[in-house]
Amino acid sequence: MNDLTDSTTPDGATPNAAPSPAAGAANLPATSAVTAAQDATPIVADHAPAAPAAPAAPAAPAATAATPTPTPTPTPVAAEATTQAAAATAAAPVAAKLPSPAELDTAVTRATDALLAAQQADGHWVYELEADATIPAEYVLLVHYLGETPNAELERRIGRYLRRIQLPGGGWPLFTDGAPDVSASVKAYFALKMIGDDVEAEHMVRARQAIHAMGGAEMSNVFTRIQLALFGVVPWFAVPMMPVEIMLLPQWFPFHLSKVSYWARTVIVPLLVLNAKRPLAKNPLGVRVDELFVNPPVNTGLLPKQGHQSTGWFLLFRGVDGLLRLIDGLFPRYSRERAIRQAVQFVDERLNGEDGLGAIYPAMANSVMMYAALGYPEDHPNRAIARRSLDKLLVIKDDESDEAYCQPCLSPVWDTTLAAHALLETGEPRAEAAALRGLEWLRPLQILDVRGDWISRRPHVRPGGWAFQYANPHYPDVDDTAVVVLAMDRAARLTQSDVDRDAIARAREWVVGMQSSDGGWGAFEPENTHHYLNNIPFSDHGALLDPPTADVSGRCLSMLAQLGETNVNSQPAQRALDYLLAEQEADGSWYGRWGMNYIYGTWSALGALNAAGLGHDDPRVKRAAQWLLSIQNPDGGWGEDGTSYKLDYRGYEPATSTASQTAWALLGLMAAGEVDHAAVARGIDWLIAEQKTHGLWDETRFTATGFPRVFYLRYHGYRKFFPLWALARYRGLKRAGTTRVTVGM
Repeated sequence: MNDLTDSTTPDGATPNAAPSPAAGAANLPATSAVTAAQDATPIVADHAPAAPAAPAAPAAPAATAATPTPTPTPTPVAAEATTQAAAATAAAPVAAKLPSPAELDTAVTRATDALLAAQQADGHWVYELEADATIPAEYVLLVHYLGETPNAELERRIGRYLRRIQLPGGGWPLFTDGAPDVSASVKAYFALKMIGDDVEAEHMVRARQAIHAMGGAEMSNVFTRIQLALFGVVPWFAVPMMPVEIMLLPQWFPFHLSKVSYWARTVIVPLLVLNAKRPLAKNPLGVRVDELFVNPPVNTGLLPKQGHQSTGWFLLFRGVDGLLRLIDGLFPRYSRERAIRQAVQFVDERLNGEDGLGAIYPAMANSVMMYAALGYPEDHPNRAIARRSLDKLLVIKDDESDEAYCQPCLSPVWDTTLAAHALLETGEPRAEAAALRGLEWLRPLQILDVRGDWISRRPHVRPGGWAFQYANPHYPDVDDTAVVVLAMDRAARLTQSDVDRDAIARAREWVVGMQSSDGGWGAFEPENTHHYLNNIPFSDHGALLDPPTADVSGRCLSMLAQLGETNVNSQPAQRALDYLLAEQEADGSWYGRWGMNYIYGTWSALGALNAAGLGHDDPRVKRAAQWLLSIQNPDGGWGEDGTSYKLDYRGYEPATSTASQTAWALLGLMAAGEVDHAAVARGIDWLIAEQKTHGLWDETRFTATGFPRVFYLRYHGYRKFFPLWALARYRGLKRAGTTRVTVGM
């Protein structure tokens, strides 16, 4: 089934091939990955299960309550008395109503029912992955850039989506309830004008005024300036110089593509060709947005230094930028053509079928524009498949919202693995059987033969990881890989099966091979720490790199510890533990790179420290638990705002309670031995009270990031599996009468 709605089918579906959006206005692209209803729409009441349930697995107690495994486990931690002592030192908790066993059972059952109903016929889960206005706006602009016949019905729905998420003040934010962002606002306005909105309509006037109040479109970021240059609105002088000859530089050179992150690399390479060719959008309607500028667009100058950039480094690179502009016309023609060929070869080798270059929208869109700029016809296999890959990111809603938008990427491996963890936590045979089907779906997706870009840093390491998306073989990541291994190992303990033994061993080998010299892990590649590169004019976003982070490193340590490696018998585990402890903030929290923010990072770290054998009475564990207790909201939940990623670090920023962040805080506290604390009971009670009739939770806030301060994410699956996970863990620990969590996550 191609189309999905929360009211009729699961929130997420396997992409299917379908016609181009250039088909008539009456038709919508059937390639959309997801067609879903508003989150509040019940998804259980009238939903037919995606597939018959697999045979029930043998009944077993939840894995949090015991250690039914012959493999080594982390060192036992402190007893319940320690937990009570830690609780006594915490701020006095507000009196809590202890959830009854019946209430817990009902909540777990309802959430489990909803999660099982969303499982695809082949065993996997995939949910919507929503970003801000920029991606759907860019999709609209791309269609007009290419001169395609726009799908009027699709554009109408995208227009409704963009208008709905506009702020009352006229701009568009990067996350729910956030401040207006000038670049997102420029793109959204441009797209709405392209769709046909009257510039004198009230919402367009408000948007224009908001953009002017932020300094005008001339204050836009690099990627928005590139978009405006492609449409002829601003001169290419307004875009940092990135000569395609970068493709010819040796690896030892200070700026080499192997020194930046995978996402930057895949986005930059096709952009280098566009910078060399400087094509002009076909733009059949001739739409421009000169009115968004305070000064004439032609006068748009160079980008100023950004807050994350060092004055000395920035001025040095600004000088290099000026020199490159002077000599750009002097590059020999043969070297430019050779560099373009190398760029095209890079893209061709990583085109990744209908899953796209890097399997992320910006790189995929740039590859389409690159092929068009080089004169590839629309039916050329590479251009055609690159174009089709973008339609698989569309979400088309057939409910009362009547909206559509484009996702930045798809998240099936991540969603499937986390759903499996939540279901395994319940200890219920039907849930465990569904989790095993999910893991069976994951098994063949392990990347065993493709030596990805990471090989430049680790030439002797064998492949063995999983990617985030359906397919992205050049770019597996250690975070997905560690979480898959944790689930597979947990399932093996449950079933006493060794079916995944080789997969686990190979993945462990690859993850250890990706460990950086400081003991931590970046998401995709090791040693991606050339921080001076974030000072180049192109890096106004400050997101060129993929350095080690506490959240990813915590899950890798959790994996090693659950597999029986400790600081006593494993050097990688010892180095990881040292790294993680060194990263703890003064207030006791940890930074969360991929989830928002210190709540996510602290949960990730506490799970790892518990698995690694640190006792509940360890001062670092107690400090982290105390920090989580100190930021609980008066209603019993937890929430954190995206402004916590600000450059001038001040730590956690409070926000309305959300189901996912409440679940992270609870999981972190339980890993710290605080299952009996009144604050945990209040958090569990909040989750039960906020559960909707469809068995899940509503959550409109963004709780994750692509790039802190620049690009935020709303995983629609987070409000579905994380609360179930926390409820089931609490129930399992209470049933067993223990404070000890015996798994890595």
